Amino acid sequence: MKILVTGATGSIGSHLVPLLLQAGHDVRVLSRSPGKLPDDWRDRVEVVRGDADSDDDVARALKGVQVAYYLLHSMDGRGDFVRRDRDLATRFARAARTAEVGRLVYLSGLHPQGELSPHLASRVEVGEILLGSGVPTAVLQAGVVLGAGSASFDMLRHLTERLPAMVAPKWLDNRIQPIAVDDVLHYLVRAADLAPQVNRTFDLGGPDVLTYREMMQQYAELAGLRPRLVVTVPVLTPRLASHWVGLVTPIKAGIARPLVGSLMHDAVRSEFDAEQVMGEPEAGALGFDEGVRRALRGVDPTRWAHTLVMVGAAVAGTAVVGGLLTDPSSDWYRRLRKPAIQPPGWVFGPVWTTLFGLVAVSSAATIADAREAGDDEAAEQFERALALNLALNTSWSGVFFRGHALKTSAVTAGLLAVSSADLARRAAPHGTGKAAALGLYAAWCAFATVLSTAVAIKNRRRPR
Repeated sequence: MKILVTGATGSIGSHLVPLLLQAGHDVRVLSRSPGKLPDDWRDRVEVVRGDADSDDDVARALKGVQVAYYLLHSMDGRGDFVRRDRDLATRFARAARTAEVGRLVYLSGLHPQGELSPHLASRVEVGEILLGSGVPTAVLQAGVVLGAGSASFDMLRHLTERLPAMVAPKWLDNRIQPIAVDDVLHYLVRAADLAPQVNRTFDLGGPDVLTYREMMQQYAELAGLRPRLVVTVPVLTPRLASHWVGLVTPIKAGIARPLVGSLMHDAVRSEFDAEQVMGEPEAGALGFDEGVRRALRGVDPTRWAHTLVMVGAAVAGTAVVGGLLTDPSSDWYRRLRKPAIQPPGWVFGPVWTTLFGLVAVSSAATIADAREAGDDEAAEQFERALALNLALNTSWSGVFFRGHALKTSAVTAGLLAVSSADLARRAAPHGTGKAAALGLYAAWCAFATVLSTAVAIKNRRRPR
């Protein structure tokens, strides 16, 4: 058959296309960036360059197609994904009916009845739009998909790897029925051959039903990590939790928020027709443990720990050396005239301790995320920028408290503020949480520059 795959560069689409080719289908993909398509099958598919929000591009992509896979969603952290998903699905459904496509296949999410989180409600709405298109549609509803690149699995993996202890929402004890990505792909491929009269949803899930807490503990065991301590509280909202996820993981807060919100619901199958209608996977459904083992192929679950130790040691060393150089009890410092903006002495300890902690966590996360994405150059550039920043941080204490060079200390503080802002800029592509944490550090360094300059001005005629 002539088959169109949208979202071909995503975690599901990039694995689905080779399987469809292997099954003997002629595959076409709609892509805004054909250069991002995997090299090993890019030359074997027909590529339509275009955007799913263009009527003309969608019409060209669907022309002459018997089956179309709709693997699009707008959950990208850039605003109203619910409206954008609705508009994309409506356009695609209308164009598929006009093009007389024989079948649509959509991957949605498992959900209970009743009120849903915005993420799950949007996935359900998209399925209903496609089911009502007049084109026979199969909506496959899956829970957490266990596979590298799956946002829900990546969030589980990184939270477990990076947080030996965490305070979490109480709904981490809701039930979830995860499924291995290999089994999802099996049903997606089989859905292309469904009879024309089939127009319905199918629940998908593996054999295990677990809580998110249990999945974290089992993942830790499979990855060779120590057991995780998870304490649940009733007051942690999805918005607050998503900012923490955005700080310590590669998942952007705008994407983490709907994912975290989805955990408020049980995600368990309510029917089991998929196996009867489309057939079970050849080796049977994979359990959670085997799904995770396969997902971890080529993944280093200890990368974060090693990176944090390296960065933490550098930051701790800076704090210790800076502390040894700092002497606010000296006669020289006490004789200095202080500006009105000078905070009380007790403020500096807690502020710097907090900031050093944020620098260590956000910098380690930025470096680990860049390396995991295969961007070693960005990781190395950040490491060099961090080394310069820590050197400037230590230098200020020596220049000010030991060298008594007020003008030079003001210049050093200014360079430190610029360097800190540069760290925040470099961290921004890896998540707003990391950039925000380093932004607080940059803001304090900017204040330190103003304070150092004011001290230098007030004491410009005093002997060193």
